[in-house]
Amino acid sequence: MEVQIEPYEEHQLDAVIHLSLRAWTPVFDSIQKVMDLDVYQEFYPDNWRVSQQKAVEDVCAAEDTNVWVAIAASSIVGFVAVKLDSETSMGEIYMVAVDPDFQGHGIGTALTKFALDWMKDAGMSVVMVETGGDPGHAPARRTYEKLGFGLLPIARYFKKL
Repeated sequence: MEVQIEPYEEHQLDAVIHLSLRAWTPVFDSIQKVMDLDVYQEFYPDNWRVSQQKAVEDVCAAEDTNVWVAIAASSIVGFVAVKLDSETSMGEIYMVAVDPDFQGHGIGTALTKFALDWMKDAGMSVVMVETGGDPGHAPARRTYEKLGFGLLPIARYFKKL
């Protein structure tokens, strides 16, 4: 499948939100299954889609974030958002999503490779990406591992007060 990666433009926001919410549905279903329900409901009291839509809107509008979209079959089928820290020379793949109808065709890998090349050209020497350890994030972990990312195990615990 031929994919073009282009800079994000404001008029593409609705398409990016739509594909993101579709892409993250199985992820949030998985998180809900592995996380304490009371904690999950504290994180997402109004439904995860509300907070995730706001997160996508915020990242697409953020001055300190660079966003690109993947276009295939005349549609926006994915996006990646990148942040740079010039003091530490570390780039971060902050957000990435691929429409479920187009997953499994290398689009996530293409977006991630594009972001890596762009960050290297921008002078970054290290790149970080965070993802979940739950089953819903397994495809993301496979993509990052395939591209040579190394895992730093971190334990993050939550408890409802």
